[in-house]
Amino acid sequence: MSRHCASPEATEAAGEEFARLLEPGDVVLLSGPLGAGKTTFVKGVARGLGVRERVTSPTFTVVREHHADGARGIRTLLHADVYRLGSLDEVVDLALGELVEEGAVALVEWGEVAAAVFGEDVITLEITPEDDARTLRVGGAAARDRAGLAAWR
Repeated sequence: MSRHCASPEATEAAGEEFARLLEPGDVVLLSGPLGAGKTTFVKGVARGLGVRERVTSPTFTVVREHHADGARGIRTLLHADVYRLGSLDEVVDLALGELVEEGAVALVEWGEVAAAVFGEDVITLEITPEDDARTLRVGGAAARDRAGLAAWR
């Protein structure tokens, strides 16, 4: 399950389409090198969820909470960046798992750092930059179990 995006705009559009496949309680672990387009993808997801406020990287705040339009039961987008956290205990302290149970979805940048906290019932999205383009690869148990995500390209 992969998708090629030739520009940042295409990456954001892919995020907007991806948002239509999300359900309350979903945790999406984003991985890829610095500058790969993780936040750009999240901006698209936010737009797809009806978030009206500006979406920026939560590198220094660690987690930003955005109010979604409530469609399909998703009222909140939690956007986390765990790059600067020093341990798994700090990831656990964020309590993202509990927060998504309240009509939210969480997108976690540098998700490979947090994978052990969330277990296998997650969606993974790996972003691989290629010159000015990037390839998005969806995986994880939650993606395989959901037909829409399994077919997303």
